[in-house]
Amino acid sequence: MKRNKYGIIWEKAPDIKKKSLHIINILKMSWIDKNNLYFIRSQHSSARARARIWGLPKVWQMSLREKPAYIIEVISEKFDNLTDEDKNKVLIHELSHIPKNFSGSLLPHIRKKGKRNFYDRVNSFFNQLKIVNR
Repeated sequence: MKRNKYGIIWEKAPDIKKKSLHIINILKMSWIDKNNLYFIRSQHSSARARARIWGLPKVWQMSLREKPAYIIEVISEKFDNLTDEDKNKVLIHELSHIPKNFSGSLLPHIRKKGKRNFYDRVNSFFNQLKIVNR
């Protein structure tokens, strides 16, 4: 792919979709509506992240008459060279931002006192996946 005049190049990522759906099934993330989950690979992004998740906020849902949806974007230069284990951990991290009500909003890294830590949740999911994949 060649860089376009706008800089970032986005393309569908069926390999990421397959890997993510496998993770969702194994970890029994039943609250995730797989029909409203999309996967994109970007190139030439200046973001520091390896991947990120985009939610469709309520105001957009209402205005466009759409259901809640999420896009997981992997940043090719930073994601594609990771080990399979690290790719799984990154995808679990992004999927963990999806709340149980699948509303289009995103769960933050830091939650209110007394709630389970976001990173504990990610690590718990990752450990479950490692046990199943043995």
